[in-house]
Amino acid sequence: MAAEVADQLLEIQAIRLQPSEPFTWASGWKSPIYCDNRLSLSYPEVRKMIKEQLVKSIQHYFPNVEAVAGVATAGIPQGALLANDLDLPFVYVRSKAKGHGMQNMIEGKVVPGQKVVVVEDLVSTGGSSLKATQDLLDAGFEVLGMVAIFSYGFDLAKENFEKAGVKLVCLSHYEAMLPRAVERNYIADEALQSLSEWRKDPSTWNPK
Repeated sequence: MAAEVADQLLEIQAIRLQPSEPFTWASGWKSPIYCDNRLSLSYPEVRKMIKEQLVKSIQHYFPNVEAVAGVATAGIPQGALLANDLDLPFVYVRSKAKGHGMQNMIEGKVVPGQKVVVVEDLVSTGGSSLKATQDLLDAGFEVLGMVAIFSYGFDLAKENFEKAGVKLVCLSHYEAMLPRAVERNYIADEALQSLSEWRKDPSTWNPK
């Protein structure tokens, strides 16, 4: 499934690979990859496939789920789709509290003790994702874990999730995507080493 999801994301250019002309992230890191899974929402067949696989993941790994929480902003539409299919309540977590009105951090009905699964579109270092889980915990929810469409597979993210005690389930990941990108001629064989080195240490990576 990881390879199939990667195929679909590459085909619709939700994943773009430019090892010779890297992107620059907000952190300042140079990156040969840019992943925007929001594009999948514009392709009904891909959207449906992703939704069905995320639903299956939740049913398998988190069968006691009682609510779904999306992480703003890209996790909101995905989470709403899943909650609808699972016939469960839906809430979403803001990146920061609303600046007026009720000044909510979490939008939707907060039910202390409710077992919730968090939905993300993309996991990089895990910082913003785990902040959302902490906001849910602070509000009284019981966080069962998180599902996401794609992960870069950084060791730092693995460490962060393990330290937080949050189970992470991703449909696809960087290591599953690379060989498919070569097979589909999105990148050349000679770019593989550089792309593999980037994932090991993105903060010091330089394109060659």
